[in-house]
Amino acid sequence: MRKLLFVLAGGVLFSCQTQSENTEMQTENPFYKEWDTPYEVPPFELIKDEHYTQAFEDGMAEQIAEVEAIANNEEAPTFENTITAFEKSGDLLNKVSNVFFNLTSAHTNDSLQGISRVISPKLSAHGDNIFLNANFYERVKTLYDQRSELDLTIEQNKLLEDYHTGFVRAGAALSDEEKTKMRELNEQLSSLSVAFGENVLAETNKFEMVLEESDLDGLPESLINAGADAAAERGYEGKYVFTTHRPSLYPFITYSTRRDLRETLKKGYINRGNNDDENDNKDLAVQLANVRLEKAKLLGYNTWADYVLAERMLDTPDKVYNLLDKVWPAAIEAAKNERDMMKEMAVKEGFDIDIMPWDWWHYAEKIKIEKYNLDENEIRPYLKVDNVINGTFTLANKLFGMTFEEQTDIPKYHEDVRAYTVKNEKGELIGIYLSDWFYRGSKRGGAWMNTYRSQSNMDGNRIIPIVTNVGNFTKPSGDTPSLLSQGEATTLFHEFGHALHGLLSDCTYPSISGTSTPRDFVEFPSQVMENWVFEPKMLELYAFHYETGDVMPTDLVEKIKNAGQFNQGFGTVEYMAASYLDMAYHTISEPITIGADEFEEAEMNRIGMIDAIVPRYRTGYFSHAFSSPEGYSAGYYSYLNSEVMDADAFGAFKENGLFDKETANAYREHILSKGGTRDAMEMYVNFRGREPKFEAILERRGFN
Repeated sequence: MRKLLFVLAGGVLFSCQTQSENTEMQTENPFYKEWDTPYEVPPFELIKDEHYTQAFEDGMAEQIAEVEAIANNEEAPTFENTITAFEKSGDLLNKVSNVFFNLTSAHTNDSLQGISRVISPKLSAHGDNIFLNANFYERVKTLYDQRSELDLTIEQNKLLEDYHTGFVRAGAALSDEEKTKMRELNEQLSSLSVAFGENVLAETNKFEMVLEESDLDGLPESLINAGADAAAERGYEGKYVFTTHRPSLYPFITYSTRRDLRETLKKGYINRGNNDDENDNKDLAVQLANVRLEKAKLLGYNTWADYVLAERMLDTPDKVYNLLDKVWPAAIEAAKNERDMMKEMAVKEGFDIDIMPWDWWHYAEKIKIEKYNLDENEIRPYLKVDNVINGTFTLANKLFGMTFEEQTDIPKYHEDVRAYTVKNEKGELIGIYLSDWFYRGSKRGGAWMNTYRSQSNMDGNRIIPIVTNVGNFTKPSGDTPSLLSQGEATTLFHEFGHALHGLLSDCTYPSISGTSTPRDFVEFPSQVMENWVFEPKMLELYAFHYETGDVMPTDLVEKIKNAGQFNQGFGTVEYMAASYLDMAYHTISEPITIGADEFEEAEMNRIGMIDAIVPRYRTGYFSHAFSSPEGYSAGYYSYLNSEVMDADAFGAFKENGLFDKETANAYREHILSKGGTRDAMEMYVNFRGREPKFEAILERRGFN
């Protein structure tokens, strides 16, 4: 609390400074200078926490001045003096925002979180000041109404349509009284979502299970060493610490023979944000759902989902439920069969138990060994993180002719970050790539892609993107390198797919370049990359044993292939349960009046969820849905919709050749390079020649 008060006081002090003091601060502040770093990458070592607030304040003020100049321009509106002019606005605000919000995800601290709590509502108000500006909206509307007469390019026409839609959805057509209400709701959403995300991080970092050597039965040596390192870092000499961070959680509940300890750790994970303490998120989630509903109704929609989905490929809740309901029956039946197999194995071992969430990973691994003779520990030595990273680079080279060259002079915000220049098949520089794959407490959970600078090419001023991938893999320990699981290797390829979408963007305007596509399309380019990970021809290029250098043997490759559809019931059900929960929160047409636990339980009962599995994200830590004002709310289904496309799209490579250049060039031309400059389905059809076939996803999961 003292830190928050300090930040609030700091905001007041800034507003009371004299012009000379302000100028002096700007002189010392890197955000006010041209960056003379290699490729104009942010000079992280020069940026201090105290630099952000003033840069945010001045950046917002500068952009508002630019917007006022556009809105009050006495000349008739043109695409150049209205749309292009706005695309060029906000340079200072973009600089500080891109650095700040990347770091609050990847390398945060108490100070940054305090600034976020203060600045996020101000940024929300700033957005309202732009998109509720009546004069600005009138200029955009005039252009929109005349668009058929303006001789616009396809990209310009799409951008104009997006701006018009954006203004309307922001409330530009509302009355003054309604606009005031909209501002209040947006401020609430901003504050609530920031608090939700901070609570998830605090809960995840708080939990620790401290063990003795006698508690380690069944654990592999690498996990024991990681537990010892974690204990030493926390001051528990001679002990072992395991946490709810995924690199610690999943190996423990897979290999530990102590069911009581597996239960303790798993419950620590699934009860995050649900412990009735200062980090509890249950009330925040309900408040967010209710405020979103109020905003949707103010804009004329029956539910938040109706509002959100209007701009998605699946543009109504009925279409989303139709997709989910087509897959769910086969998925839950497969999961029940998998559960019954685990029950049989437990009984065979002398444990007459009901399979629970803390048992699933443990018995799934045992069944995989018994039925497929496949042990995860056989695979990990061939998935050294450096080799998997090189595998992604090799794939990008074989498909698109790209090369990645590591650089040591590019600024980094943490010693774990690695920086690369990226060139195309002609040797031309097309982007900068920063990777940050190892877990630390200053990171939020999961893995993601983002940009420090988006690609654009306005007026011939070609701007190359600065793209980042962030993950939470286990760091090397002693002489043991970071060895990935199958799932982690797949995650790395997935996030690299997002990175390619940003790096291969070839658009004019930054607002619709790169990954600026509908939410239920954007996961397609990332998920399609997962298909290559365990293809035999791909494994030959990167899967080398970290000690011997030998390529993964063919018999192990064959075992991976044979087990490919094992446990698909579990994976599909835990994901889809979270998708249903997300939709339940956001298809309400009246405010929620019960607690989050009761609400969640009712939805799980409705879909027939089994006790052996919990949703991938329960309410208390469902960051996709609740840690930003919109985020993936009413959108977590997007991964499934994208998988329909990725399964079908990969079929083109299977038909024409795994590394077929012609297919890759078509995919690059019609998907990766286009950003959001076309309708999503139109882009897919241009690549594949038809709409995707739904059956491919069922075949992949073994549900057909």
